[in-house]
Amino acid sequence: MERELLQQICQLIEQKERAALVTIVETRGSTPRKAGSRMLIMPDGRSFGTIGGGCGEAEVRREALNALDENLSTLYTVTMLNEVAADEGMVCGGIMEVFIQII
Repeated sequence: MERELLQQICQLIEQKERAALVTIVETRGSTPRKAGSRMLIMPDGRSFGTIGGGCGEAEVRREALNALDENLSTLYTVTMLNEVAADEGMVCGGIMEVFIQII
């Protein structure tokens, strides 16, 4: 795990604050990052780490903020298939399964 991300998680625990830890658990096709990549989303929208940037990461950020509001961890699918990816200006054409874990 990236050092900055780990430090942020430790601070959250010490300060008894919440955040959403996003982990790519599976990829199919062409994706910007692979399984194991992580990103931490704070309730105010700040983030640490990356799961690839762009529209896919922005979509996951929105879902992570929703999960924080509901206080519910969830599995989420990001579809970046060729047709959708082209419409959004992405160069990938795959699918990412991400686990959004409330910590």
